[in-house]
Amino acid sequence: MFLVWKWTILAMAERVVFFVSDQTGVTAETLGHSLITQFAGQNFRQMTLPFIDSEDKALAAVRTIDATAVDDKPQPIVFSTMVQPDLRDIVKRSKGLHLDMFDAFLDLLSEELGVQPQYEPGLAHGVADVDLYMKRIEATNFALANDDGGVSQNYDAADVILVGVSRSGKTPTCLYLAMQYGVYAANYPLTDDELETGTLPDFLIRQKDKLFGLTIEPDRLQEVRKERRALGRYATAPQVRFELREAEKIFRRYGIPHVNTTRFSIEEISSRILDSTGVERRVRP
Repeated sequence: MFLVWKWTILAMAERVVFFVSDQTGVTAETLGHSLITQFAGQNFRQMTLPFIDSEDKALAAVRTIDATAVDDKPQPIVFSTMVQPDLRDIVKRSKGLHLDMFDAFLDLLSEELGVQPQYEPGLAHGVADVDLYMKRIEATNFALANDDGGVSQNYDAADVILVGVSRSGKTPTCLYLAMQYGVYAANYPLTDDELETGTLPDFLIRQKDKLFGLTIEPDRLQEVRKERRALGRYATAPQVRFELREAEKIFRRYGIPHVNTTRFSIEEISSRILDSTGVERRVRP
């Protein structure tokens, strides 16, 4: 009975989570967040400790972690991506549950490949390959130049053209596709005329194989629009429902694949677009 009660108290208490890295911490955050989100109802206080690339910084990280490991609280959880074994060992001296991706997989991968790892920080996120870095920059510039139907004559160069009503998630998705994968993504907001007539302009019809539609639940779209422009009919329930209804009719009429973005993250939306369209990633994370 005591064990059950203790387990219940620990589960309900706020858990401190650290993301520790010798570089930006993005990989540790991504891995850790993917895991902790599986535990609904558990409160997590998240802290990132990036650029732990020296012994002094590693010892300082240990002190920071240990400061949260007091007797009357659950131990902290530490997600780390430390490439250098000596710094990794220092951080592992801290009090907590340690989950290190390199510690878990690097030796196994080295044994399978028959090659020793470089143990060099920053290879995943550095500008080691200038060509790949420039592809990301060029794709991002393309997305910005072709935002909200900006330069339709550039659509021939687009890999994908996102279509949807205003505030359905087109711009952030285009930017993510560009920065993460080097995809040339344009977007086009459906106008009142197009929604009322149920037709697309000729320059979009010519690019039909590149079109992908984004839609969203009416309540969520109304919330988003109120934050941007509360006055006028733009954010009213009838206007929102009309636009979404007619947009989906257009998607069906022209056979445009589409996804409801309401419950998906930008990462999930982007993956679904790439999977549905078959667009090739120019670069990989």
